[in-house]
Amino acid sequence: MNLADWRDLEMKMLSRVLAVLMGLAAAIWVYQAVDVGAVVNQDRKLPIYSVETTEKKVAISFDAAWGDERTIGILDDLDKFNVKATFFLVKFWAEKYPQDVAEIQKRGHEIGNHSATHPDMTGLTEEKIASELKETSDVIEKITGKRTTLFRPPFGAYDNHVIQTCEKEGYKVIQWSVDSLDWKDISTEQIVDRVTRNVKSGDIILFHNNAEHVDEYLPLVLKSLQDQGFQIVPVGQLIHYEKYRMDPAGKQCKI
Repeated sequence: MNLADWRDLEMKMLSRVLAVLMGLAAAIWVYQAVDVGAVVNQDRKLPIYSVETTEKKVAISFDAAWGDERTIGILDDLDKFNVKATFFLVKFWAEKYPQDVAEIQKRGHEIGNHSATHPDMTGLTEEKIASELKETSDVIEKITGKRTTLFRPPFGAYDNHVIQTCEKEGYKVIQWSVDSLDWKDISTEQIVDRVTRNVKSGDIILFHNNAEHVDEYLPLVLKSLQDQGFQIVPVGQLIHYEKYRMDPAGKQCKI
């Protein structure tokens, strides 16, 4: 083998060694990234988006912060389909419409807490978060005789600080897995399709009490869900209260 051949062989071997070293470096980087990500995910606190269940049931919920023109109509539609739901109320809404709060309870629905002033809770101190919860629960208790134990953050905004503070105050923090988008400028048909096409057991569905088309879409949604065999329940009858874990997507799973 002449000198040129030796150099050619040497270069090929060097290239192979470099390729192996680069592969090892990449593998180590990926391992570290995955490992760090796993730690971050383990430390991240999540609200309840949905629930793992073997029963064919879903929960529907209404956020109430502005207006009451359609609230009684919602209650009438729920009565027609023999459905109970959860209403998350803001303090100033409950103060302005106490007769609606009383009627919601009278008809057998669940009432949750949606804050006092509808702020982004992630920007508040622990003391202010606790105050938002307490002030709202005080108003609701004065009307209904019952304190709230479920909380939905305004705008769906949360972080570890919000979750931990709410849990410290005795609340389960509730999000949603199906968003009707009824607050947007979309048609009744689009809302019904969004809610009913991909709904699964354990889903929590989000509506708003003063949405423009609620009197049109709600009966259609309720009929479709019941025709599909779903039992529709309040959030409090869907979630687990003990011996559960949260998966990375916010699904509450029974242990």
